[in-house]
Amino acid sequence: MKQAHSRVWFALSVLFAINTLNFYDRQILGAVGETVRNEWRLSDTALGSLGTAFTLLYALVGVPLGRMTDRFSRRWILCAGVTVWSLLTVASGLARNFTELFTVRLGVGVGEASCAPAAASLIGDLFPASRRAKALSVFMIGLPVGIALSFLGSSLLEHRFGWRFTFYIAAIPGIICAVLALLIWEPVRGSAEVHKITAAAKRKGSPYLLVLSIPTMWWIIASGAFHNFNMYAIGAFLSPFLQRFHHLSKLNAGMISMVVYGLAGIPGLIVGGMLGDRMVRRKPNGRLVVATVAIFLSAPLMFVGLARPLGDLAGFVLFAGLGMASMYVYYATVYSAIQDIIEPSLRGTAMALYFFAMYVLGASLGPVGMGFLSSHFTRNAALAAGVTDTSFQALRPFAAEGLHSALYVVPVFGVLLGLVLFAASRTVARDMEKLQRWMRESTDQDVPPKIPPAEAVAPIPAS
Repeated sequence: MKQAHSRVWFALSVLFAINTLNFYDRQILGAVGETVRNEWRLSDTALGSLGTAFTLLYALVGVPLGRMTDRFSRRWILCAGVTVWSLLTVASGLARNFTELFTVRLGVGVGEASCAPAAASLIGDLFPASRRAKALSVFMIGLPVGIALSFLGSSLLEHRFGWRFTFYIAAIPGIICAVLALLIWEPVRGSAEVHKITAAAKRKGSPYLLVLSIPTMWWIIASGAFHNFNMYAIGAFLSPFLQRFHHLSKLNAGMISMVVYGLAGIPGLIVGGMLGDRMVRRKPNGRLVVATVAIFLSAPLMFVGLARPLGDLAGFVLFAGLGMASMYVYYATVYSAIQDIIEPSLRGTAMALYFFAMYVLGASLGPVGMGFLSSHFTRNAALAAGVTDTSFQALRPFAAEGLHSALYVVPVFGVLLGLVLFAASRTVARDMEKLQRWMRESTDQDVPPKIPPAEAVAPIPAS
């Protein structure tokens, strides 16, 4: 028992490290983006598209990788994925222009797409449903920790060695994590469920259509699009906003971004996981109720944070930090809610479909969409001041006002996200009951008929 306990927590620790590195690597551009923009004289739309690049292939290859997760060794998938994205992160630092960097970031998405479906599937089999939200919250703490370390490390490394070195150094922990992934214990699929079913037990039909036949999955997919739009838009433009609007240095902007966008998420994930597990014991839709309340709280907090005047950094850190903490509750509660409505043999597929929509409709649009809005409002501010020249240098004095105006889309999308999560909370109980009923029936079918003792020892008649 003690050995099994150690194997479970070792596996979760490695998954946490991989997830931390996952978000460290993808956030590097958010930390050094303003330097890259100035060096290559990019518009905010172009800068945003660099943040969008990896999400495009991430979403496309995530679906087949999700199916592979349900059929093949998850630790080998993780090992290969971490190796690929680590090497391509190094290649990002070698890019000589915008096109090369965009192309390499597309490749990074291929490697990173392996992480979430394989890790979520493993956690679903390592921990029972009553403890799954806490386990997933530990795994997802890698998100804010990775982002915080990325802002910290990338800002310090850029300040000392230049922006390219920030990509080179990230390969070292990547190779270490790839090796550790092979040491993870891989449990039998479905072994942590209340109703023990065989690993091959699944409903008849297309796996994709089976996942999409669940009403709650549609609401969760829609929620992922809204949530990821906000998270990736903030990740790409928070540091530039602090540099432009609050006139901070690159290093100080990175430090504050580390606190607001990174460290503030840790209490959100911990509290979200604890409340989610507690509430689901009282009512089946408890996890999604917690997520709904948290997101509705985040919208006004983010609005007040953005409305702080020039120089009020304390007010910005307080309100925006609380808003981000509330937004991070989403991961601990919604991810575990997916496990509640999907059978073990389809969890990798479900996560892949969820991530496909979440990244195509949310993450890929967040940075470039925010960049487009920022460029639009920047031009409007210039025209209002009587400036008709649209060159990089002419628009530069108006970039702070343009980006500040664009960021107000975040609380607006927060309200829409809260409404979608509320709708999901109204359907999840029925979908959970359907899954439990199917698992009970599958368990009954797997139990062989009992043989009466007399028959069991009866002699075989002579022919």
